[in-house]
Amino acid sequence: MEGTQSQVMEVKDRRTVALGELRILPDEIICAILENLTPRDVARLACVSSVMYILCNEEPLWMAVCLKSARGQLEYKGSWKETTLHRQQVQHEFAEPSKMTLNFDGFNSLFLYRRFYRCFTTLDSFSFEKGNVERKKNLSLEDFHHEYDGQKPVLITELAETWPARSTWTLEQLLVNYGDTAFRISQRSSKKINMKFKDYVSYMKLQHDEDPLYIFDDEFGEVAPGLLKDYSVPYLFQEDLFDVLDRDQRPPFRWLIIGPERSGASWHVDPALTSAWNTLLCGRKRWALYPPGRVPLGVTVHVNDEDGDVNIETPTSLQWWLDIYPLLADEDKPIECTQLPGETIFVPSGWWHCVLNLETTIAVTQNFVNSKNFEFVCLDMAPGYRHKGVCRAGLLAVDENTFRNAKGNVFHDEEWLTHPAIMREEKRVRVSETGEDPCVDDNNEKTTNGFSKCYSNLQNQNFSYNIDFLSIFLEEVRDHYSSIWSPGNCISEREMRGWLHKLWVGKPGMRNLIWKGACLAMNTDKWSSCMAKICAFHNLPAPSDDERFPVGTGSNPVFLIDGYVIKIYVEGGLEFSIHGLGTELEFYSLLYKVNCSLKDHIPSVLGSGILIYENGSYTTVPWDGNGVPDVIAKCNLVPGKSVADGYPFGVWSKQQFEYREAGISIHELVNSVACTKIWPYIITRRCEGDIFAHLRDALSWDDVLNLASFLGDQLRKLHLLPLPSLPDSIYSDNEKKTNLSSMNSILGVTQHSSVPVEWGLFIETLTRKKKDVSSRLVRWGNPIPSSLIDKVEKYLPEDIAMLINLSKDENGLHKSPTWIHMDIMDDNIHMEPYFLGSCLNENVPCSNGAMDCNSGNGEQRKWRPSHILDFSDLSIGDPLLDLIPIHVDIFRGNSVLLKRFLESYRLPFVRRISQDEPEGSQNKFRRTSYHAMCYCILHDENILGAIFSLWKELGSANSWEEVEEAVWGDLNKYEKSLLKKLGSVKYAAADGKWCFQLLFVAPYFSYKFFVNFILS
Repeated sequence: MEGTQSQVMEVKDRRTVALGELRILPDEIICAILENLTPRDVARLACVSSVMYILCNEEPLWMAVCLKSARGQLEYKGSWKETTLHRQQVQHEFAEPSKMTLNFDGFNSLFLYRRFYRCFTTLDSFSFEKGNVERKKNLSLEDFHHEYDGQKPVLITELAETWPARSTWTLEQLLVNYGDTAFRISQRSSKKINMKFKDYVSYMKLQHDEDPLYIFDDEFGEVAPGLLKDYSVPYLFQEDLFDVLDRDQRPPFRWLIIGPERSGASWHVDPALTSAWNTLLCGRKRWALYPPGRVPLGVTVHVNDEDGDVNIETPTSLQWWLDIYPLLADEDKPIECTQLPGETIFVPSGWWHCVLNLETTIAVTQNFVNSKNFEFVCLDMAPGYRHKGVCRAGLLAVDENTFRNAKGNVFHDEEWLTHPAIMREEKRVRVSETGEDPCVDDNNEKTTNGFSKCYSNLQNQNFSYNIDFLSIFLEEVRDHYSSIWSPGNCISEREMRGWLHKLWVGKPGMRNLIWKGACLAMNTDKWSSCMAKICAFHNLPAPSDDERFPVGTGSNPVFLIDGYVIKIYVEGGLEFSIHGLGTELEFYSLLYKVNCSLKDHIPSVLGSGILIYENGSYTTVPWDGNGVPDVIAKCNLVPGKSVADGYPFGVWSKQQFEYREAGISIHELVNSVACTKIWPYIITRRCEGDIFAHLRDALSWDDVLNLASFLGDQLRKLHLLPLPSLPDSIYSDNEKKTNLSSMNSILGVTQHSSVPVEWGLFIETLTRKKKDVSSRLVRWGNPIPSSLIDKVEKYLPEDIAMLINLSKDENGLHKSPTWIHMDIMDDNIHMEPYFLGSCLNENVPCSNGAMDCNSGNGEQRKWRPSHILDFSDLSIGDPLLDLIPIHVDIFRGNSVLLKRFLESYRLPFVRRISQDEPEGSQNKFRRTSYHAMCYCILHDENILGAIFSLWKELGSANSWEEVEEAVWGDLNKYEKSLLKKLGSVKYAAADGKWCFQLLFVAPYFSYKFFVNFILS
């Protein structure tokens, strides 16, 4: 016995020797580093020393390592190390040593012990008998709206008593009905992981995780539609203004939640400041809540000052309750309750909440937008960062000067102004760490209704979760209609504008509220005032109440006034806008000059000009695109030598601008988009009918097929238009030489090689975009698979010029660029109604463009494409770029529609390569699909996000080639078929343009005859 005690006394701390230089790092830092290694590297480090062996065999580490690399379907193998080795396809005999018992003699770690305790603690008695959230039974709708909606949480009993889910949503019954159904699993990663329900139940029984995985599936209604029949939205929460959106357009709003003991949701505010209800069917949940603006201790809010993206750093719910909750003074504790089966909790807009499952639980929850929180949702969507921080962290999100300068505000408690300002690069909002407690008044009084005196002060004196108060923190320097949209917003800018317009049209009784929300989200009041001034100047009819709301989902406000359309250019700031209008006007002039029939499908221009706001009033200056108006000349926007006539802001000048912009950082771009007081505008004739975006679901399949043919026909005409000559004011002879020399250097070509100047800026712009392509895709994030982002640099060509085959063909000629629209999306296609006579063989036009047009004779109304809208994004480049928005946005990836479009288009996209050109490494450049996929990756817009949303199966793709073939594979078959059909069609010898493109400047009948003859 004495010998044993002596041996114990002789055991020394082996951490110092075993870790070497790493001994200076705390265990939590070492573990955090290990979590970022690959499984192979972790296994190697385990062999370094006895202590490293302990650290590298900890289950939480292997859980983090496994989930970091996991995607798709997951199957738990009894431990996270075993699961990882199985996914790494490690043979069983090599995995056996991983089960060896760990020896902790001579090594102590408080960090590991706490984590071990959290993994194995039980929560049987971890609850309250009451809590301080009110419980209500038989709550009327009137009482709910008056006392709770938008004000405070409440627990409501017996709302779910008649649901089938009360008896069928048990683990045993769900296993029988949905055992092989895969549900999405929540974990701290943007990757999508799912598990078959039977595998997840097996995991729950075996696991001892600190933060267990739990089912948190927003698509359970799609994978298991029977579950939707087991419950219904309670009568208190029926109003949901997102209901006007199609299912694929509205943001995630309902979740199936299943989790074991110790799982839960850490501290958060619900997306977009929506409200939520949560009904528990099985088990017990512990809730903690703080009112808006009260950041829980241990939580840090980050709001990016460039795009307003919100990120919250928080411990797990179990860790917060075990490690932080016991340290809180009574007045700092949250509002709490234990939710029992059958109870529904309501969480108002903006409230912080944290949930801990005390045992295995099954619940359903939905977020919603109603009249009470609509303005808050619109406010949270608005660009900027300060108001987002204030909505979540109260006055901690602003500094003293910002608050003192806020309009119309009187501040009473000076002490709250002493909190640190948010840092400039990344706004950090944290709770005060000063010793003095600002939540206690001079008499040390505290409230007794569950809110501390701190909350009372915060709500009633300093911080008010009131829309008028919160809106004063919107940043006036940002133009809400065109500033960078936060990637954390639950819907995109286009969807937001479409949603508000649908509400405006579909809910006329709510227009006052909708108008207020739209003013917060996209400055509708400002643009409506501008539109009214333009109408007055051009003697147009005064807009009615129905006409004061912008239409469409584009990046510029557009108004329909009687028979006119007014578009105000705001996207991208003044320089971008003036180039947009200048290019559009130049293009319209060219159409009439060459008498192209495309002009019959573009709304005629009735007026254009520039609106200036100065000294409190508006001034309008007419401008047809020729010359440089004085107000623009003063802004020094014209590069190089200015011109007195012509189109100084035409397409070639715009090419230069796009090249310069491609090298601008996001932060610089934000500043350049800052609120301007000069806005170009255009007035066009209003078309009868409606845009395709509004009609998509109402069209027949024949209507959509006709649309595809129409687009192919019109795009062919666009791409055959002659290009304007390069003006001397854009490229002098010296500038041309400099540009070519620069291009040769970039592309690595010899001095004897030449790059056509028409391609120069296009290639240089793409080259600039390629430099930061990986970081841009990372910033866009989900649903773009991270595994593919890692491979994107290797997939793209080293030399961007290879995408357009600058090398000469067998005739010694280069491929020529073309006009490209760049933005043919569902809101830029106009459809007109007509009647298909039941007895006649002719189409009878509809008498008006109204949606409810009816002949009264039983005739079938159909829709046909009539116009292509919005040419402000026109550019010069590769015609393949025009196919991207058509296939992804209009066709939604439908291959039948793509084939119909190509049958009508009848032009090759990729220049024919000489038969003598060696194959091998150049094979991919023979694939039209490869060119299209590269353009998708390099696109300014998040085209990839749309692709991976449409082709969901590509989320598990192993290569870009796999994505390319799925999305664009049909192009290869089309190109081969077309080239075989064209046979001997060559490039014209003059300057490399297609021979029929040159004939386009001849009388139109010659062009038509020639094209029909060649392509028939």
